Amino acid sequence: MEKTLNVEGMTCGHCESAVKGALAELDGVKEVQVSLDTGKVDVTYEEGKVTDEQMKDAVEEQGYDVK
Repeated sequence: MEKTLNVEGMTCGHCESAVKGALAELDGVKEVQVSLDTGKVDVTYEEGKVTDEQMKDAVEEQGYDVK
């Protein structure tokens, strides 16, 4: 499965690393692609292992807003 999150507040490489790292730690997440220009984060994951809410919470815990 793939999901695109719209993340606000990412401005630099550290932001990208923080978001990628938080999502990659979730069980079931296979791949994370971050675009700083658009604020979009594409997540490839196994359905049933991780929820949209868990992904959103992981990003928000890093200090970014998910719309």
